Amino acid sequence: MNFTRWSARFPGTQRRAARSDRGAAPGASSPKPPRRSPVPGAAQPAAPSGAPAPPPADDAERPEADPAAPTTAGTATGTTGAPPGAAPGSAVPAARAERSEAHTPPSGTALGSASGAQPPTVDVLSAHEILGTIPALVAVVYGPEHRIAYVNGAYAKVFGERPAGGTAREALPELAELGLLPLMDQVLRSRKPRTVKARKVPGGAGSDLSRDGYYTFTCTPIEVAAASTPAPDPEIACVAPHKGVLVFAADVTDQVEAAERLRAAERRQREAAVTLQRSLLPQELEQPDDLRVAAIYHPGGTDAAVGGDWYDVITLGAGRTALVIGDVMGRGVRAAAVMGQLRTAVRAYARLDLPPHEVLQLLDGLAAEIDASQIATCVYAVHDPNEGRLVYASAGHLPILVRDQDGTVHRAEEPTGPPLGTGGWLHTSGSVPLGPGSTAVLYTDGLVERRDKDIDEGIAALEHAVAGATGAPDIICDRLLRALGISNDHDDDVAVLVLQHPDRTGPEAELFHNAALELLGGTEAAPRARAFASGVLASWRFSPELHDLGVLAASELVANSLQHGTPPMRLRLRRTDRRLIVEVTDGDDHLPRRRRAEPVDEAGRGISIIATIASNWGSRRTPGGGKAVWCEFALPRE
Repeated sequence: MNFTRWSARFPGTQRRAARSDRGAAPGASSPKPPRRSPVPGAAQPAAPSGAPAPPPADDAERPEADPAAPTTAGTATGTTGAPPGAAPGSAVPAARAERSEAHTPPSGTALGSASGAQPPTVDVLSAHEILGTIPALVAVVYGPEHRIAYVNGAYAKVFGERPAGGTAREALPELAELGLLPLMDQVLRSRKPRTVKARKVPGGAGSDLSRDGYYTFTCTPIEVAAASTPAPDPEIACVAPHKGVLVFAADVTDQVEAAERLRAAERRQREAAVTLQRSLLPQELEQPDDLRVAAIYHPGGTDAAVGGDWYDVITLGAGRTALVIGDVMGRGVRAAAVMGQLRTAVRAYARLDLPPHEVLQLLDGLAAEIDASQIATCVYAVHDPNEGRLVYASAGHLPILVRDQDGTVHRAEEPTGPPLGTGGWLHTSGSVPLGPGSTAVLYTDGLVERRDKDIDEGIAALEHAVAGATGAPDIICDRLLRALGISNDHDDDVAVLVLQHPDRTGPEAELFHNAALELLGGTEAAPRARAFASGVLASWRFSPELHDLGVLAASELVANSLQHGTPPMRLRLRRTDRRLIVEVTDGDDHLPRRRRAEPVDEAGRGISIIATIASNWGSRRTPGGGKAVWCEFALPRE
C-alpha cells in the first residue's frame, strides 16, 4: 500500500497545472517550470528554437536517490517514467525528495530573486514530509476494519510503534479505549469529519507520557491511493482508491490544565464568598412572641458567583417585629461585603424604631457612601400585633405576598421608591393586612427570575405555590424552592423569608391577652390607670411581685404622659407567653429620655424608675402623630 498520496485536503495542483499546459495555446507565455533533475535513460525535452540550451545539471548537486523512498508507480498523479524518444514537453517524474531539494534555495538566497528560482509548492512535498514533522499525533487507516496505513513519529512516540495492515481494534487499542472506533465508523459511512474534545490519555507504562495528557481527536474522511503491491485486506484489494480515515490528535493538555486551574480558582473564590455570605447572615433568627419565622438562603450553582442576598428579623420591643430582605446587585466577595454593611446598618437604624420609609431613606444615603457603583433592593417591614397589619417600605424590591387564612393571596404593590444607592428620592410606606392565620412571603429575584421568561410569570408561579403551601414556615420555604425549580445548579442565589401570624386556640390562646383603657386626662387619670392595671394583672394570675411591678410601671408611664403629653392618651397591657408589656400613647411627639435627676428636682425620675424595674423599655413616634412609651417584663420560665 502506497500511503504517500492521499486526498484529505491537498489539492491536485500538479494535475491542474498539467491540464493547463496541455490546454494552453502554442506560443502562449507561461511561468517557468521548476527545474527538475533528469532521470537516467529518459529523453530530455528539446529547447525552444532560438533559445540557448540549458546547462547540464551539476552531478555534484544532484541528490542521490533514496533506495528506501516509496515508489510512485500507480499513484494518483498518474506520472511514469517517459520512454526513450518521448515527445518534447512530456512530464518527467523525479523522486519527491529530489524535487524538494531542487526547489530549496541556497542559504542566504531569497525566493523569487533575480536568479529566477520559483518558490516551492505543496505538490513537491510528500505526506511523509508533512505528517512526519508535525507534533500532532496522526494515524491513517483504511477500510471497514480501519487497517493501519500509516502512523507518524509523534503517534508512535506516545503510543508506541504500530504495524501496518493491522486492524485498529487489535493494533490501535488506545483508540478503542478512548471510544473513537464508533466515531471512525460514522465518519467512514457519512464522509463527514467529527471531533471529540479533550480526551484523557493516561500516562505511564507503554507510553512516552510521564503524566496524563489530554488530546482533541479529529477524524476526517480521506481516500488512500492504491499501491503497486496488493492491499493487506483481500476484500478491498481490487478497489482503488481505498476509503479511509485520518485520525488527527492535537495535544491540549496545557489548555485543559489551565482551564482546570481557572475553575479551581473560581471554586475557591466562590467558597470564600459563600463562607463570607453565610457568616454575615443571621446564624439564628430571632423568634418574636406573636410570629413564627423561618428563612432559607440557597447560594448559586458552581457556574454562578454568589450574590449579595440577605435577610434579617429584628425584635423592636412592645411585641413589634421588623423584617428585612434585600439583594445587592453584583456577584462575589464584594457584593457579600456590601451586603454585610447594609445588614448591620439596618439593625442599627431599626433600634431607632423609625417608620419603614425613614429607615430606607437612611439606608439610601449610606449605600451611596459604601459604594457608589453598586445598588441594592430592599424591603423593610414592621409587624405590630395590636394593629394586625404589616407596614412596609420597598426600595425597588419585588412585592410581598400575603396568604390569608382562606388561601387567597395578595400582592403588596403600593408604590414606594427606587433601589438603594440611587439617591434623591423620598420613599413612602404602605401596609397590607396580616391577621391571625395569615402567612407572608418575602423573597429575592433569584426565586422568580428566569432568563427565558418574564419576571411577572415567575411571580405568578410563586403566587400559585404560596396559595397551596401549608405547614410551618420552614416547611413552606422548602416547598417554595421545589415548586419554583431551585436546584444545586441554579444560576442565581435565593433568599426566602416566611412569617406566620398563627391563629391561636385552646390552651395556647390563654397565654395571649390584650387590655386597653382610654385616658381622658385630669387628676383622676392616674388613679384610674392604677386600678385598671391592678385588676387586669390580677385576672391574668401573675405573681404578687410581678403584679406590683406592673402596676408601678403603669402608674409612672401614665404620670409621665399626663405631665409631658397631650390627649388623646391610652394605656395598653399585653401579655404573651414570654413577657408582660405596658404601653402608654399620647398626642405629643416629643420622645422622653433617661437623665440623672438632682436631689432637689421634683421631676425627672419616672423614666429612671422604669429603666430600673423593667427588662426593657423604649419609645417611638406613632404614624398619626404622637408617641408611644413602653416597657416590658420577662415572665419566669416554668
